[in-house]
Amino acid sequence: MKRWQADLTLGGVALIWGSTFVVVQNALDDVAPLTFVGFRFTFATLVLSGLFWPRLRQLTRREALAGMLIGVWLAGGYIFQTIGLQSTTTAKAGFITGLSVVIVPLLATVLLRRPPGRGPTVGILAATVGLAFLSLDRNLRVQSGDLWVLACALMFALHIVSVAHFSPHSDAVRLTTAQIATVAALALSGSLAFETPRLTLPLAAWAAIGFTGVVATALVFTLQVYVQRFTTPTHTALLFSLEPVFAAFFGWWWAGETLGPRELLGCGLILAGMIVAELGDGHAPEPDTERRVPAQACEVHETSEAL
Repeated sequence: MKRWQADLTLGGVALIWGSTFVVVQNALDDVAPLTFVGFRFTFATLVLSGLFWPRLRQLTRREALAGMLIGVWLAGGYIFQTIGLQSTTTAKAGFITGLSVVIVPLLATVLLRRPPGRGPTVGILAATVGLAFLSLDRNLRVQSGDLWVLACALMFALHIVSVAHFSPHSDAVRLTTAQIATVAALALSGSLAFETPRLTLPLAAWAAIGFTGVVATALVFTLQVYVQRFTTPTHTALLFSLEPVFAAFFGWWWAGETLGPRELLGCGLILAGMIVAELGDGHAPEPDTERRVPAQACEVHETSEAL
């Protein structure tokens, strides 16, 4: 595969992930958040198990435990994001979720005692100002949905740090499947405790669950593993920064959402901050199975023994 073909494929991956925000939001009219996440990741686990069963039979105890820990953060991210989509727009959710990229240097400072470089620092400042423009109303209040999605961004940032620590010592497919199975188990357990899950859902809801679970989780993760070897991590990070842009596009095209000048300015600052934070230091991680391991993750890995 040529580099332009790999880049085009990864751009398609970002497009698919961007489309899931409005798909999930529409499905939440018929299915509760924890139930949706549980069904989605159960589908993904079944698909990955079918594709890689011989390889998964070699799962080690260390990989299982690492996958379970990483899966806790991943579960928190998707559950908080899905809850937040009930009371915020898909465009705002996409850009706030992307803040996980600029939260990573802050976590690296606290957990690994490694302060961010100049590029990530500029990115953090730009994204923080952008978040204020995007989320605060004229009375300087934040919508509850935006707070849920901000908690989601924190969970995804913890996920990035954890993946950076464990992935160099684990099989990529086994680690990915272990954490996706953990998300399924936690979300289904939560749905049984706090919701009333049912199988008699409308066809549109099952279509959304199937699309996000099979296409946007299992198959896309597998596709990413294959094509990233044919391009650079820098290209990958930049292309994945398009995800919130695609989320905003689908929110406008499919759901009729609009953003005012202040919100658009906030989105632009967040996107710029994401790109600067990912690429500003000039580091690049090795390709990994996880969608949310930007160029920042290499910094975390370099001092991961501090964990």
